[in-house]
Formats: sequence, structure tokens, C-alpha cells
Amino acid sequence: MSVNRITQLFNIKYPLIQAGMIWASGWKLASAVSNAGGLGIIGAGSMYPDILREHIQKCKKATTKPFAVNVPMLYPEIDKIMDIIVKEEVKIVFTSAGNPKTWTKHLQDHGIKVVHVVSSVKFAMKSEEAGVDAVVAEGFEAGGHNGRDETTTFTLIPMVKEKISIPLIAAGGIATGRGMLAAMVLGADAVQVGSRFVATPEASSHKNFKELVVKAQEGDTVLTLKELAPVRLLKNKFYEDVQDLYSRTPSKEELIELLGRARAKRGMFEGDLEEGELEIGQISGLINDIKPAADLVEEIINEFQKAKKEVLEL
Repeated sequence: MSVNRITQLFNIKYPLIQAGMIWASGWKLASAVSNAGGLGIIGAGSMYPDILREHIQKCKKATTKPFAVNVPMLYPEIDKIMDIIVKEEVKIVFTSAGNPKTWTKHLQDHGIKVVHVVSSVKFAMKSEEAGVDAVVAEGFEAGGHNGRDETTTFTLIPMVKEKISIPLIAAGGIATGRGMLAAMVLGADAVQVGSRFVATPEASSHKNFKELVVKAQEGDTVLTLKELAPVRLLKNKFYEDVQDLYSRTPSKEELIELLGRARAKRGMFEGDLEEGELEIGQISGLINDIKPAADLVEEIINEFQKAKKEVLEL
């Protein structure tokens, strides 16, 4: 593939990034994607500081290629997390769920590239003003926590492209080479893929969750709990309990009580498919098998190249 702004920025072969997902993206997945030519990301959102340090160290032993760490800035021990990232000499950090001004300069002063994840044009522009090196614009098709505006990827990418000059990474509803091409035609310099990499042997999520993702069909995910933090998840007993509570016009406190603690860990990491929160994107309806991450990277890039050739021949 020809070199572009993202491959140059991260020193990677392909403009393909594996999302930093809680309970799914540890060092095994990140190193596998990086070794295959993409950019693997360790998801720090579900890790205690010492666990993150261990994953970073193992990832450095498993690959000589660039990899990144994703840090939700609402993390309670973020000072410790950022200190570990600096001391372990991580070269790329993706930040999310917070103000990009808070940590960008600090990280860049230590030679770290900073990318911020946004769900709107407004926050993409604010991220550029904060000095980040690139942004991920994520449509609400994506799994996990989402923006409140419910803007789709197809709408969001060209709107953001018009307003910023820094490199743009598209995310949300992308799992194939054709999806990758579509996003890049709309103005993205690269794509970030999350849900598809959940269905890999290297993903740290539970086998039960992976198998349910493969079985998912169109309409099996929903965006809910908007009063707390909008989240897209698979429908299960926990979701039905949420819907039952909504039928009684619950207070925010009642929703918090139902959600409880460690609900996502219970579902995605421990494999409780009934009571757990099962975060995954709409594109799960297009995921039909579990295969190694390196094979996925090759498959996506090959399909991208084929689709690009077909479009040029039209």
C-alpha cells in the first residue's frame, strides 16, 4: 500500500488500527496485529496500573513493531497509568472520554504521539486545538461507549474531514476491506477496527462472548443507558432487565443500582451471557467466524486492494 499520513505518523505498514477495547485487547492481540503490519492497541480501561505495566512489557517482548495504549481519561488512577506509559517508553497513546488538553502536551513532551477519540465534529475540532497528532472519529454503530448525538460513521467522517487538517481515523461499523475503502473514500486516512478483532483467539475476552458475537445478527445490538453513558451492547437478560426498568421511568440512581459494578467484566471477560454487559458493535452481524488476528489483517487488506481495483475499473 502507498504510504499515507497515518502510516508515516505511526511507522506502520497498513493504515489499519485495532481498537483498544476493555476486556478484549491485551498484549497478545496488540502484538499480533502489530506484527501483521497494523497498529495494535492495549486497552488500559480494564487494567489496574500494575497489570497494564505487565501487558506493555509482554507486548514489547512479543513485537518489535509500534503498538499503542488506549487510556479512557475518566480512569480513576490515570496519573499512575500515564506515569507507567512514560516510564515504559510507549510511543503512541490513544486517549478517550475526556478533555484532550489534560494530557496531550505532557505525553508529547516525552516523545509520545497522541490520538484522541471523538464522536462529533465539535470535539474533533477541540482535539485539533489541543494539539493532538490525529483523531479517531467514531460513529455510533461502534460497540461499547458512544457519543450522545448518535451520528453514524458515514455521516461523521466527511463532516469531520471538512473541519480539521490533522490525520483522521474512521471507526464504527468497519470490519472488512470494503468498509475500509469506503471510510477512506469519505476522507479517512486510516480505519480503526474493534468488534472484528474480538472474534480472534488472541482477544482476552471470554470464549462464550466470542461465540455469541459470531452468532449475532442484524438488530441484535442496541444503544442504551444514555442517562449514564451511552453504551452499545448485545441483547440478553441484563438488557431485558434494563428495558423493564425503563418501563417504570427510573431515576438515574435506579439505573446506576441496576448496572452495579463490574458488569462488563462479568459478561465479556468472565463469560456470563445472561447477567453480564456484552459490549459489541452493530457490525457483529457481519462477523461469522473466529480467526487469528494476523489472518484478519491480511484478509482486510487483500479485500481493500481488490475493492479499490474494482472501483477504479468502473
